[in-house]
Amino acid sequence: MRILSIGEVLWDVFPDREKLGGAPFNFCYHAHRLGHEVLFLSAVGEDPRGDAVLAQAEDMGLRTDFIRRVQAPTGVVTVALDAAGKPTFTIHRPAAYDLLRLSESDFAAIAKWRPDWIAFGTLHQMDPSIRALLQRLIDDNPQARRLYDINLRKESYTPELIAGLLPQANVVKLNDDEVVEMERMFGDGAGSIEAFCRSWSARYNWDAVCVTLGAHGCAVLVGGEFTEVAGYKVKVVDTVGSGDAFTAAFLHGMGEKWPAGRIGDFANRLGALVASRAGGVPEWTLEECAELAR
Repeated sequence: MRILSIGEVLWDVFPDREKLGGAPFNFCYHAHRLGHEVLFLSAVGEDPRGDAVLAQAEDMGLRTDFIRRVQAPTGVVTVALDAAGKPTFTIHRPAAYDLLRLSESDFAAIAKWRPDWIAFGTLHQMDPSIRALLQRLIDDNPQARRLYDINLRKESYTPELIAGLLPQANVVKLNDDEVVEMERMFGDGAGSIEAFCRSWSARYNWDAVCVTLGAHGCAVLVGGEFTEVAGYKVKVVDTVGSGDAFTAAFLHGMGEKWPAGRIGDFANRLGALVASRAGGVPEWTLEECAELAR
């Protein structure tokens, strides 16, 4: 598949190290490792961290021609981990990724490339100019289906923004904490994960919706088929990027037209594998993923 992803690329700053990350960038890396063509749209600063983003992205085999250089610091997030490896993020702005701009020739080149999917999240869309840019990409590429990873971060979303993005999606991914927050914001107490998935999917005519459940696995609704899939036990180093790997694997399964249970199981395995390693973009192989299978 050809996957266009727009969003933040940044450095996750841990107490003892810095790791390249940003949910949309992590997603692109894992989708690329799964064999898909990926085009990532973002921006970095004219600074050493920006140099390092471009160098590492090239080493990973990712295209960098749509990662622009701008006059703002490359994005940084401070990460604190609890005893279970679950992160808390402090997002530092202004950041370069908020200043992404595209020319008419850029839009034309993307349309000529003909993406099958446009992937986006919430954080990057807080900037009105980025929101308009996403809308232009959607309008210019009507053949592309849209993946929305809700991915809520403190002080980086509003109910109004989410309400505007949900109808744009064909496939939606979120976690169980975000289900609770969605119900708080919009007052829709569904009563169960399945009821939530079916209610919201029917409202917006989504093709699929997936809720990650941490160590318990995930709940998946694909084409009216709902299933809950158990997770895999691994020794967690940190969970940064594991959800993004899950999303890439989930989209891969959608592209392969697998049944809901197989999609959820494959996504659980890749998410668990990434959680067992440091940072959001560790190396992994499909063989290692298969070894986790029951």
